[in-house]
Amino acid sequence: MAFKPLHDRVLVRRVEGEEKTKGGLIIPDSAKEKPAEGEVIATGEGARKDSGELIDMAVKAGDRVLFGKWSGTEVTIDGEELLIMKESDILGVIA
Repeated sequence: MAFKPLHDRVLVRRVEGEEKTKGGLIIPDSAKEKPAEGEVIATGEGARKDSGELIDMAVKAGDRVLFGKWSGTEVTIDGEELLIMKESDILGVIA
C-alpha cells in the first residue's frame, strides 16, 4: 500500500463482527452495526510539542484497537474501505 498517514493519524481496517448471535441466530446485513474494532494498518510519525519535540505513537501497525462509533473518516485505498483517524480517537489496544 502506498499510503502513509501524517502526524498523529492512523490508518485502520475495520474487523467484521460476528454473523451469528450467541444463541445461533443469523444477523442480516441490514441489522448489523459497523464494528468499532479494527486493525492498525499504518501510522504517522506522531504529534509534535510546541517545542518541536516528537511525541511517539502509542499504537503500531498490527495492533487491534477499539475506537468510537463515529470516529475517523472513511476512505477507499486500493479498492479497500479503510478509516483514517487521529490517535486520540482510539480508545484502547486489545491485548
